[in-house]
Amino acid sequence: MDPVILFFVLGLVAGLARSDLRLPPAIYELLSILLLLAIGLKGGVELSRQSLADVLPQMLAVVGMGIVIPLLVFSVLMLTRRIDRPNAAALAGHYGSVSVGTYAVGVAFLASIGVAFEAHLALFLVLLEMPAIVVGIMLARGISRDTQWGRLLHEIFFGKSIVLLLGGLLIGWVAGPEGIEPLKPLFIDSFKGVLALFLLEMGLIAASQAGEIRRRGLFLVTLGVLAPVPLAVIGAVLGWLLGLSVGGTTLLAVLAGSASYIAAPAAMRIALPEANPSLSLTAALGITFPFNIFIGIPVYYAIAGYLHGIGG
Repeated sequence: MDPVILFFVLGLVAGLARSDLRLPPAIYELLSILLLLAIGLKGGVELSRQSLADVLPQMLAVVGMGIVIPLLVFSVLMLTRRIDRPNAAALAGHYGSVSVGTYAVGVAFLASIGVAFEAHLALFLVLLEMPAIVVGIMLARGISRDTQWGRLLHEIFFGKSIVLLLGGLLIGWVAGPEGIEPLKPLFIDSFKGVLALFLLEMGLIAASQAGEIRRRGLFLVTLGVLAPVPLAVIGAVLGWLLGLSVGGTTLLAVLAGSASYIAAPAAMRIALPEANPSLSLTAALGITFPFNIFIGIPVYYAIAGYLHGIGG
């Protein structure tokens, strides 16, 4: 187990034990900014080494996946008849979008076992934040005059996570490997340390969702555990078809199997106030996020290896 995961365990145990351990909000905000910028910068540097036209077909395919996944999740949820349309659409938007934290843990996992990957996967991370949110809202409302599209699109495209990820990508792309060298100690060399503290806070937040898990019981746990693997398989198969390496296929599976707990909740609160935000947040952060970092990521790596013919 990568040591950074143990920081999540520490936060989870502390939260469940009702410890007074808390990271100051300003520190958590700083950690989020550093993490998002680091991922964006690394992806941008790699992107500067290749032609954007070479990755354009992959980008379009990934956006397509970002549209298909929420449609699948919504259809399955509606078939269960355990949840109303607005909450099913909100959950579909969360599971179609992606988790930056899960992606960062996936990057750390691959680094710990010495597996390389295409760094422009960070570009896919940015692309997958957006389409599922729009699809989820349309599933709930359709094209309606009541939807505040201007405010909503502003929240999606100019929310903190998108601005930092896309901004980091552009800076890394323009600066290139040499230009980014002076920034490496802050953004690249300290990546795992920042991730460890971020996961400590994620453990504390996940522990705070325990009450909702007890209230919703079997439905939330079943959704949070069973949804990620088939979705990750879709991502892994797509990565393999696109010719990504084992590492790249693994990370695309990680993105497909993750659920958003930053961008999607903010957008859904604006567009679907009738949906229960604690339901989606608890499933995404309280169940799916721990499942992925403890079990899912190694499983997705094994699936990627199998697809590439190196599984054993």
